[in-house]
Amino acid sequence: NTSNRLGFESDNSGEVKLKAINPTTQKELPETFVAATEQEVNKAVQKAQEAWKVYRSTSGTQKAQFLRTIASEIEGLGEQLISRACKESGLPSGRITGERGRTCGQLRLFADLVEAGHWVDAVIDPALPDRKPNPRVDIRRMLQAMGPVVVFTASNFPLAFSTAGGDTASALAAGCPVIVKAHPSHLGTNALISEAILRAAQKCGMPDGVFSNVQDASYAVGTQLVQHPDVKAVAFTGSMRGGMALHKAAMERSEPIPVFAEMGSTNPVFIMPDLLKGDAQKVAQQVTDSVNLGAGQFCTNPGMVLVLDDDYTATFVKSLASTFAEKEASTMLNEGIFKSFEQQKNAFLQEDAVEVTYISPVEKSAWKGFPAVATTTGRALLHNPKLHEEVFGPFTLVIKCKDLSEMKAVASELHGQLTATILGPEEKLIKWNDLANILQEKVGRLIFNGLPTGVEVGYAMQHGGPFPATTDSRFTSVGTDAIKRFARPIAFQNCPDGMLPAALKTNNPLNLVRTVNGEIAQH
Repeated sequence: NTSNRLGFESDNSGEVKLKAINPTTQKELPETFVAATEQEVNKAVQKAQEAWKVYRSTSGTQKAQFLRTIASEIEGLGEQLISRACKESGLPSGRITGERGRTCGQLRLFADLVEAGHWVDAVIDPALPDRKPNPRVDIRRMLQAMGPVVVFTASNFPLAFSTAGGDTASALAAGCPVIVKAHPSHLGTNALISEAILRAAQKCGMPDGVFSNVQDASYAVGTQLVQHPDVKAVAFTGSMRGGMALHKAAMERSEPIPVFAEMGSTNPVFIMPDLLKGDAQKVAQQVTDSVNLGAGQFCTNPGMVLVLDDDYTATFVKSLASTFAEKEASTMLNEGIFKSFEQQKNAFLQEDAVEVTYISPVEKSAWKGFPAVATTTGRALLHNPKLHEEVFGPFTLVIKCKDLSEMKAVASELHGQLTATILGPEEKLIKWNDLANILQEKVGRLIFNGLPTGVEVGYAMQHGGPFPATTDSRFTSVGTDAIKRFARPIAFQNCPDGMLPAALKTNNPLNLVRTVNGEIAQH
């Protein structure tokens, strides 16, 4: 279906036509999609608002069935989905197949979460009428769905951070209808997934408007969605420029709303000399593989490697050049990302105090990101803010620090990051505890002896970080806690038991773990 999907209704009344492009061939794919009109956007939000009145009260069991059915419908698309996603992203089928597994796994994880129900964080302070000098009233608090949520899909994960990705899954789990703004690079993939979600919605008896999908290649539709008074939250994964534009639009509303924007980072990797002394070649290979994974198009791509400038550093840098030289250029996701990578990479290589370690001698070919490595000093990084910027693609900057003191000074000057990594012999990591303490203030996830390109979807994951990595470091976009972005706490004071949500009723009909009078209880 190449139309916009306004709940269970299709609409293709717009005049602006869109086509996806195969980044491998740089040719348009045949299907013609239709950009949403202002009227269609308003209708999608109106339907979402009406659906919310019903969906917000849907039981955890019903939402769990819905989420599991979405997963089954996506799996039922089979090879058609894999083929289309490959054509629109240039990514190999193995990567897309794995991403489909992650997408469906996320949906089922959130199904388990809402079926159990404990995520609502029910807290009860029973009345104490005899308390002196003043009696205490009965107060009960829990998390409830905020309202319609707009999800902007990501370019680098056509499934897992896209139409039915983590943002959509967590918003639907919270009880919020979702309006997806499709990424113009993935129009066909988005259409297939949207149909799967809507089939699941109809099979599970969900209200019309619980999910909508609108398409556009300009900024007009996105801005209109963010500024619509009935939209209560926004989720975005992408560039700093895009995320901040949406944040600004949301702040200009008469009622500002949260924009949960994940905008990437340089994800610095700090390497102990003892590790390089042991096997610089092995470490270089690990860093090379991480930097070049998926043509470097991961938000957790390690764009900065920090080492102490000693006898082992030269061997490591030489090994890094050799291992990078073995990597072939990969097709990037779209023309815009390719051009931006080339521009940013070349700008870095022309900065003062930056030396080229490796750059491909091969003549550039269309939309392929050729890997590159450069080196600079800790002193240069401290005095040049441009060297802190992210280069989205297969590039990393090695920073040679004269001593641990300078390395800690560099760490203190870092922008907010999604991750930071310390690599070193297990028994010697404690020597860098002061560095680790500095990094805790800068990141959402601190990694020891592992590379950052891999984000586990689970209960403990924190995929977020201080600005500019994200717009709100208190929340994650991966894992079960992502649901809390789309819920707000509400307290009930002296509310009759019959009017309370099930999660707060005295007899605990949902058998939840709750905090009662300051103690964890399940009664």
